[in-house]
Amino acid sequence: MIARAFTVAFEGLEARMVEVQCAVTPGLPAFSIVGLPDKAVSEARDRVRTALGAMSIALPSKRITINLSPADLPKEGAHFDLPIAMALMAALQILPAEDIADTVALGEMSLDGTLHPVIGALPAALAAAEANRALVCPTACGREAAWVGAARVLAAGSLAEVVRHFTGQAPIPEATPGEIHTDPAATDLRDVKGQERAKRALEIAAAGRHHMLMTGPPGSGKSMLAARLPGLLPPLSAAEALETSMVHSLAGLLDEGGISRVRPFRRPHHTASVASIVGGGKGAKPGEISLAHNGVLFLDELPEFPRGVLETLRQPIETGDVVVSRANAHCRYPARFLLVAAANPCRCGYLTDPNQACVRAPKCGADYMGRVSGPLMDRFDLRIEVPPVAFQDLDLPPSGDDSATVAARVAAARAIQADRFAGHDGLRVNADAEGELLERIAAPDADGRDLLTRAADRFSLTARGYHRVLRVARTIADLDGSDGVGRTHVAEALGYRLAGSG
Repeated sequence: MIARAFTVAFEGLEARMVEVQCAVTPGLPAFSIVGLPDKAVSEARDRVRTALGAMSIALPSKRITINLSPADLPKEGAHFDLPIAMALMAALQILPAEDIADTVALGEMSLDGTLHPVIGALPAALAAAEANRALVCPTACGREAAWVGAARVLAAGSLAEVVRHFTGQAPIPEATPGEIHTDPAATDLRDVKGQERAKRALEIAAAGRHHMLMTGPPGSGKSMLAARLPGLLPPLSAAEALETSMVHSLAGLLDEGGISRVRPFRRPHHTASVASIVGGGKGAKPGEISLAHNGVLFLDELPEFPRGVLETLRQPIETGDVVVSRANAHCRYPARFLLVAAANPCRCGYLTDPNQACVRAPKCGADYMGRVSGPLMDRFDLRIEVPPVAFQDLDLPPSGDDSATVAARVAAARAIQADRFAGHDGLRVNADAEGELLERIAAPDADGRDLLTRAADRFSLTARGYHRVLRVARTIADLDGSDGVGRTHVAEALGYRLAGSG
């Protein structure tokens, strides 16, 4: 008799169905697992044998063969423990084979049969729903997997609970979804003294998802400004929350099964490797740019990042996704993020202060910022110089609007864009528009067109830069509640684009 259970193997965000076949046949006693298992899967035989022994279930003196099909698909991770145990017990006629074949299972087992949480419960639940099967998983993963309402999720604390459920002794109730986390960071824009131009740029960046670069001396408030950007962004929509949570599920970042409606804010250190930023390593796991999907990626001390790391950002910024290719993996992850970067103007940081600048100024500034390539700089829509704040101004009362007021304006602009791009798959904000659609929605009036043409000629704007100015101008018009793009909108967009240009 051959018993079957089902589980999944992960290829990027895709959970591919794996059939776990178990055969108990006469022959020398042995327990083998075939089908391209990695070390963790191969070791499952010892965990399963010991866990069954803890339940007083003795394995027969026969040959036990576990086949993981398809055989040419790499199998990685300890989540194969539970489906292997269920298929084996079905082959031993301890569990009903028909019921086991109608389930998808994943979970790591301890030696006493306790089930431990594993990554990827959310993608696994989606795969189970598509296959019209129930999902059996550890208790800690149940609230996460239950967000896929089309799948019946059974969350068990141990292998014994699974046995009692399928034998009718103690049915497991269906899991319920975890909580929705909606609390934004407890920071406010009014905490930043001065820097009104930078605050305005943050508002524009949040409204249209425009990439932003802040340059200024140490202590001018660049990191402080960036940390307040998540408080200006609207909550994730249901579709965005599911997209983001799928990536975070594979990375094991979902907190107690709860799905967050707050946009992610990732700030990797400048010593990060290419694999940690873009994705890779064993199993080609998602990197920081994918963990920041639908949120913010903040790169502090931008020129300090290795040149190779920075250059890998260029393609994902344009395409909104990244393909991680390795010898044994080829995975595609979403990577549509808002890039915010901060940099000192030079190595010492005081290029603009004649009293503190080093003797190599201004050449040191050109050399330092020269670490960031021109093509990458061309992808920043907003370039802001953040001057130092006088210590006398630090005692002044807060100025400008608070985060809630700015967030309301951003939400209104985002709502305009949602209506504008309704029916256009994959387009959500002005930063996504391109081609004829961009020319139609962001076409400036005659005065604005004349100003943009003269500026493009004077400052040698690239075609990419020209279109990015149009996108920013469209966002500024949305914040003003204007149907058309006027000269003032183009002028402000050009001011951010050409900051620091000769």
